[in-house]
Amino acid sequence: MNFHHRRNEEPEINLIPFIDVLLVILIFLMLSTTYSKFTELKVNLPVADAEKSRDYPREVIVSVAADGRYVVNRKPVDGRSVELLAAEMRAAAGNGKDTIVIVSADATAAHQSVINVMDAARRAGLSQLTFATQSSNGGR
Repeated sequence: MNFHHRRNEEPEINLIPFIDVLLVILIFLMLSTTYSKFTELKVNLPVADAEKSRDYPREVIVSVAADGRYVVNRKPVDGRSVELLAAEMRAAAGNGKDTIVIVSADATAAHQSVINVMDAARRAGLSQLTFATQSSNGGR
């Protein structure tokens, strides 16, 4: 019996295919993260901090409810059309062209409802417009 002792050869690890795979993954991640900012839009709405709210001598306060109803200076508007809203705003402003329109919209109100208020203010000839915000401590 001839027993030959074979040399124990250590296994050799070839790193080149491993590096190739890692480079392909790196390129894929770089390309996918570059385009992700174009496919997703994150909007952080601002919170306004004011020491005190201003009282304007001539102001028209337009409130927008969550379901799209409008109230002009605590008087409900009978419809949801821009023309009716513009007529109510024009009547509330009177002769004052320097009247400021304050839009107080519910956080869950549709964007179109707020755009309708802006359009009605333009049709009523009221160019000064501001939005009511909630302070970060929870009060108005």
